[in-house]
Amino acid sequence: MRLAHMLWQNITDQPPADKYVVWTVLALAAMGGAAVYSAVTYFAEVRAGTEPVHFLVRHLARVGVALGAMAGVSLIDYRTLARYSRLALLGTLGLLVLVKIGGLFTPGADRWLRVAGMGLQPSELARVALVFYVAVLLVQKQDYIQSFGRAFAPILVWVGLTVGLIGLDDLSTASVVLVAVMVMCFVGRISAVQLSGLVLLGAVLVMGQVATSPERAARVEAYLGIDLFATTSPETVMDAQGERYQSRQARMAFAMGGLTGVGPGKSVQRDFLPAPYNDFIFAIIAEEYGLIGALALLLGFCVLLFRGYLRIARDAPDPLGLLLALGCTTMIALYGFVHAGVSAGLLPVTGLPLPFVSYGGTSLLSNGVMAGVLLNISRHSHTDLRS
Repeated sequence: MRLAHMLWQNITDQPPADKYVVWTVLALAAMGGAAVYSAVTYFAEVRAGTEPVHFLVRHLARVGVALGAMAGVSLIDYRTLARYSRLALLGTLGLLVLVKIGGLFTPGADRWLRVAGMGLQPSELARVALVFYVAVLLVQKQDYIQSFGRAFAPILVWVGLTVGLIGLDDLSTASVVLVAVMVMCFVGRISAVQLSGLVLLGAVLVMGQVATSPERAARVEAYLGIDLFATTSPETVMDAQGERYQSRQARMAFAMGGLTGVGPGKSVQRDFLPAPYNDFIFAIIAEEYGLIGALALLLGFCVLLFRGYLRIARDAPDPLGLLLALGCTTMIALYGFVHAGVSAGLLPVTGLPLPFVSYGGTSLLSNGVMAGVLLNISRHSHTDLRS
């Protein structure tokens, strides 16, 4: 009883966290629960042979874990977490290597590991660990931040290893991670000349992966509407039932939704879109709740971006908090905007989930951790403002 009392006292003594971030995450999760229940109906009944509520319960359980992680991390000093960032990054790099080795022998296993009967996506853990460790390195090397050998080269090595391993099978995630790191490096006073090295790294990664993967090349061609690569079949790429199928069905969902939508649970395109409960959940929301619902969802990510940049990062008590807030905010918001852009046909098809909304496990957990970091930094900014 005494231990429980001490723990409760420690929690209640904590300064308040940013309430706008809390309520926005809860609102996104609530909308995600309703959208997933609707989107998974066809898959559950026709393909899985079970009731949609089965998948809803699994999703809500994972959302609960993510929100629990957010609450827990919000109570742990981010500077304490940062001390273990190198070990965490090394561990996730090991998992990335392990999953690539497994993918050599098990088709389709090159993004996931099976742990206790559940899927684990190491790239989701690696992106959080990388943000932490890059922030630590930038702070440690501020006295000689303009030095290529002492400051930028070590950062480039860690970023190159992580982004390279992720990008072997998940180019979209690798690209978003690289953009977040670039924002952190820019604010961390890395020179423009050296920062161009990260841009070059991203360009080489994208061109290499597109040139060596007929599937990615076909997606680029389908998006642009022109034949660019000799490794692809123009007939398949331009076929409405081929590479253009997903984006075409998503755009139809937007068209059917109109301004106010067809109504909750009345989506038609969920029967035609691949993974409507994950990769194209935004299209289902646009169909059922219309343009108004889609814009309301995007407003949530704008709130997170605004609070993360102009409140939490700006008022962070130290450079480490500033850089972590920038990295976590950029990662969450960019995931949301890219997912929406793909669903609306503005970007090539990727596999990025919509944070706190899409059906998932590891992605929900990683976003919960990053939101918890933002809340923890906001708690310390309150502390500093009071003192």
